[in-house]
Order: sequence, then structure tokens, then C-alpha cells
Amino acid sequence: MNRRAFIQVALGVGAVALLPYNVFGDKGKGMGSLEKIHKTDDEWKAILTPDQYFVLRRAGTEKAFSNPLHHESRKGVYVCAACKLPLFTSEMKYDSGTGWPSFFAVMENRVETKRDFSLIYPRTEYHCARCGGHQGHVFDDGPKPSSQRWCNNGAALLFIPDSGK
Repeated sequence: MNRRAFIQVALGVGAVALLPYNVFGDKGKGMGSLEKIHKTDDEWKAILTPDQYFVLRRAGTEKAFSNPLHHESRKGVYVCAACKLPLFTSEMKYDSGTGWPSFFAVMENRVETKRDFSLIYPRTEYHCARCGGHQGHVFDDGPKPSSQRWCNNGAALLFIPDSGK
């Protein structure tokens, strides 16, 4: 590739990065009347574990197969570890073989999405709609009917088991 072609490709990638992006329609808009939570870094550090802070506030990624929620199989609800907003039900969870809790759907209007270029190629990152905490990335290689894989960091979630009613 000559220098001119390289510059054209680089400018094209840069232009794409500037485009607004939301492939999931209403799922990326938040919950409408949901009151947003805003805290300082010090406030987040006081209420989150170091692993939770790294993932939720610094968009980190935990090591694959390192979180017990990957193997969680009870019925219940998965909530944001920072603000406790319900994001997924156990019925949405499946074993993707990736080492992170994976879901084929997300509860309506609970996340916001954005384009992520941290690994050069574009991915869709999603955050809790209430507190903005980084949860993970969504891919189009999941099971039917949605064909989506909401790949979540276990540290970004808490599991609330059904009470057995």
C-alpha cells in the first residue's frame, strides 16, 4: 500500500469514528425518565471494589473465566454492580464459551451504546443507562432469535437470585 492509499484509508476510518452510531434503536436511548446517577471518582472508589472500579469506571476487562458469575445458573436477575439497575434476567443468559457472562438480549432501555475503537477495529460498547458504568461489548454472533451476544464483565454485575415464590 502506498502512502496516498494509506492516508485515504486512515482518513476514512477517522470519518467513520465521528459518525453517530446506534444499531440497537431504542435499546441505546436509556430509560427515558430514568434519573441519571453522577458521582466523583472518589465516591465511586468508596463504594466499588477495585475490580469493579477498574471495569465500571475505567472500561477495563477482567480475565476470561475469572468471575463466578460466568458459571451462575440459578434463576434470578443480573443488576449493575454500581447502581443496582436490573439489566438481564437469567433466562437471557447462555454459555458462549468466551469466559464472560453472555446474554442474547438485554432488558428494554437499560443500556446505552457507543462505538469503541480501543482495539483499532470498531466494536459496540454498552454502559448502564443510569450510572454510565461500562458493562461490556455486544456482538452479532449470538444465538437465535436475536443473534446477539451481550458479553458482560462479571465484575460489572451483581446477581440477585429469585426468592423462590
